[in-house]
Amino acid sequence: MTTPAQQAQYEKLMLHALSLASHGPITGGNPQVGCVLTDDAGTIVAEGWHHGTGTPHAEVDALSKLGGNAAGLTAVVTLEPCNHQGHTGPCSEALIAAGVTRVVYAVSDPGKTSGGGSQRLRDAGVEVIGGVVAAEAEEFLHSWLTAARLQRPHVTVKWASSLDGRAAAADGTSQWITGTAARQHVHEQRARADAIVVGTGTVLADDPSLTARGDAGELLKWQPQPVVLGRREIPAGARLREHPHALQQFDGSDLNATLTELFEAGIRRIFIEGGPTIASAFIAAGLADELLIYLAPKLLGGPKVALGELGVATIADAKELSITELRPLGNDVLIVARPATETMVARSATATATATATGE
Repeated sequence: MTTPAQQAQYEKLMLHALSLASHGPITGGNPQVGCVLTDDAGTIVAEGWHHGTGTPHAEVDALSKLGGNAAGLTAVVTLEPCNHQGHTGPCSEALIAAGVTRVVYAVSDPGKTSGGGSQRLRDAGVEVIGGVVAAEAEEFLHSWLTAARLQRPHVTVKWASSLDGRAAAADGTSQWITGTAARQHVHEQRARADAIVVGTGTVLADDPSLTARGDAGELLKWQPQPVVLGRREIPAGARLREHPHALQQFDGSDLNATLTELFEAGIRRIFIEGGPTIASAFIAAGLADELLIYLAPKLLGGPKVALGELGVATIADAKELSITELRPLGNDVLIVARPATETMVARSATATATATATGE
């Protein structure tokens, strides 16, 4: 039974492990994971994090600092140690071989092949405590966990609009509704995605480059894969043809099939910037996991609304959202929201993990 003092110690160590995890890349298909190895007094003797696909996982990275010998130590890791052979070996076996006597983790690994590490550890006589700082870890790993649980990429839908919900003026002009701070934030979000998705209408009307750029217009280190939905041909001279990654195009008739194909290609996070038609299609299909809405203090009126038909015939059918963040960006405001049902499911999962960890 974990004492209150031990629980407080594990929570403090787990928060540190989460800070370590943030050093790893959010893109590339793998979760950001951090690990600390401690003695019985709670003193950290080694720490590590996952540096990206093909590199040692966080547990192995931490163990390497000790030459692989961690006899009698406790491992505090943000995600349940994996239990499968991928680019690297199973972390559960590495911890057992190193002599770790206790493993504390925050969130269970939902992977069909990678999950189950906690049971493997218990079978080997290692004490396992799960669900420590689960809520914080769930939020930290939100996009990756969503993709792993649903077996499709996490979908973020973005749009910029006036306060009255218009994405453009009556004549179709839309540059620029928002200011420079909001626009730069969009580029930062692009750099956190594995792919950026637009429709052919946006490509033909705006000729976007779909790159992630810095304040001075320079290309950022990570660039999302450009994806276009629609049957119309993309002109040979389109700026998308100059993107660092080759353009992928789907006809857009089956969004679920498209997401499955992208997931199988290693895409875990996609950023939808495709205008009202594409945004509305993903929301109407229940495929939008997060909304980023950039509101400018302007009124435009007219027909150019930010969203189109969502299949809502009456107020009772409204798609309920939970606002997770409100952030000023210069003179604009960013609203981050998620489907209310998803928020409730996440809270339920966290409560279950906590109850399991505490033996309730």
